[in-house]
Amino acid sequence: MILELADIRIRAGDNAAFEEALEHGLKTVISRAKGFQGFNVNRGLEHSERYILQIFWDTLEDHTVGFRESALFPQWRAIVGPFFASQPSVEHFELVTRSS
Repeated sequence: MILELADIRIRAGDNAAFEEALEHGLKTVISRAKGFQGFNVNRGLEHSERYILQIFWDTLEDHTVGFRESALFPQWRAIVGPFFASQPSVEHFELVTRSS
């Protein structure tokens, strides 16, 4: 399993609308992508316009090719993109160890 970690900054004051759009996009668009496993979303306490989005994929290619090069990606960006204050930073990780 691969973890996609997106660090998202939105415009101040758009939290409620962004969170609604984000959940809608995750549940109706990204969840349909091949290899999608699930997601977590966290909002910053010190900076409430900062979000950490974690999406779990079967493989790196499921995200970077299967999703990003599909018709689903522009649908996703149309839903959440208008809220971005800047381009999200996106990186991928593999699990090394975890708690029981």
